[in-house]
Amino acid sequence: MRGLEPLRRALRVVDWFEARGVYVPGEDNQPVSPWRDFGWLIASWLITVGLFVVFFAMAA
Repeated sequence: MRGLEPLRRALRVVDWFEARGVYVPGEDNQPVSPWRDFGWLIASWLITVGLFVVFFAMAA
């Protein structure tokens, strides 16, 4: 199952972002924490940029 290794690494990055903070109901008056509120978005953006770089590195 070596094909699932990149997916596991990506999920590990996402889990790391989520471990930085979680949403607690009732704490809506706190400032926005990018790591807590946008962890999935940040992780997916980093993975997308990485794939973009790898794609063009292989194409060259």
